[in-house]
Amino acid sequence: MNGRVANALAFAVAAALCAGAARAQEDRHEHMGMQMSEELKPEFPEMRRAQKQARRELLTLEQALSAARESNPTLRQAEAELRSAKARQRQAGLYPNPSIGYTGDEIRGGTAGGGKQGFFVEQRIVTAGKLGATKAAFGKDVELATTEAEEQRTRVETAVRLAFLRVLAAQEMLETRRGLANIAQEAETTQHRLANTGQADETEVLAAEIEAERMRIAARMQENTLREEWRALAAVLGRPELPLQVVSGDLETEWLDLKEEDTIETLVKNSPAARIADTAAARAQVELARSKKEAFPDVVLRGGLEYNNEQLGAPPHATGWEGIAEASVEIPLFNRNQGNVAAAGAQLDRAQQEKRRISLALRERASSVMDEYANARLTVREYKAELLPRARKAYSLMFDRYGQMLASYPRVLEAQRQLFELHMEYIAALESLWTSGITLQGFLLTDGLEAPAKPGDVDRPVRETNVPTPERTLMPRRNFRPN
Repeated sequence: MNGRVANALAFAVAAALCAGAARAQEDRHEHMGMQMSEELKPEFPEMRRAQKQARRELLTLEQALSAARESNPTLRQAEAELRSAKARQRQAGLYPNPSIGYTGDEIRGGTAGGGKQGFFVEQRIVTAGKLGATKAAFGKDVELATTEAEEQRTRVETAVRLAFLRVLAAQEMLETRRGLANIAQEAETTQHRLANTGQADETEVLAAEIEAERMRIAARMQENTLREEWRALAAVLGRPELPLQVVSGDLETEWLDLKEEDTIETLVKNSPAARIADTAAARAQVELARSKKEAFPDVVLRGGLEYNNEQLGAPPHATGWEGIAEASVEIPLFNRNQGNVAAAGAQLDRAQQEKRRISLALRERASSVMDEYANARLTVREYKAELLPRARKAYSLMFDRYGQMLASYPRVLEAQRQLFELHMEYIAALESLWTSGITLQGFLLTDGLEAPAKPGDVDRPVRETNVPTPERTLMPRRNFRPN
């Protein structure tokens, strides 16, 4: 009897222990924030998610460039300025028109009659090749306008690429920020559950609520940023009425891999700013030659006929038609155009120095962009090869440990949050890499809505070497918290 009682008591104790362990196991999952479910899977940040989920046709870069070539007004302005320069060159080579006039002398003739009346033709003969020199000077204006038109095309295409890239980066950033908002929302829910079981106090719940609201605000702000970037792109395309749509592209592939010294040397040598400076110096040389030719006077020729009414002999016979001829030339005694020659020489000296100054300015401004490019390239490579793989592994391990009931759910969410924050920094670095690379490839010309300069106004170095606008998608601030 005593043995039966002992066995019964032992069985009851064992059953109670098993039930207690089961309840403890259930409570443990409850304390972790949620119960295990077969549907619970790790969620990783993903590039191009918006493009995969798009319901409309994607906008490609080639389509954007084609639209800008058709609709951007600055390209039409540059073409019009080129036509204007060619017309001015044609006008400069035209010969002076002849003059025709009336001439009279002693028209009333007095009591004996007489007087002369007639007409003349006058022509200025341009000497010393001044017309050719003037036409050559305006020919340099045509070269300047041609270079300006090419520069404007580069400026517009670079601006379109930059605006398109910023839309793509904002698109990727929005998906990541939404992911962070979801993680923060899950953390808030978890803290509420933990608070219900006495495993979290009110301060932890409030902190989770604050963080969730911050992440929701950040996601909404990123939506505003995406709309802003789209408006900027539509404006550069010349089609502000375009509705917001998803753009197609891959930030992680085919970015420009530039070499520092070769890139700067190519930029300085082939930049439209350098070519404009060279052409401006050549034009100053032609202007100096033309000013020297101005010292040679033109010849003015006049010829005509006059009818002489003076009576000859006894019968009333007039003298009749008489020819007239004149030739005149200005004597360059006091004015030999010496002031204009000196001024043209000074302008030539300035143009020669401008070539060197532009080269130095390009090097200076390209160096800062190249520094940004090098830092962004280093960041992208390190994040892609080292940081992101480690963060993904840490999140996967933590998720597996949670599945084995060896880690709490808040720690899983913390690892996931760190991964998504690193992914945001990776996107920002990619944007900086693309932006700086496109800027260098586009010769630092980035404003696609600035009006092209006239040939007489191209000597505006700030315009010719302008640097890109500050980034609007900023590198997110790291805010890691311990597990």
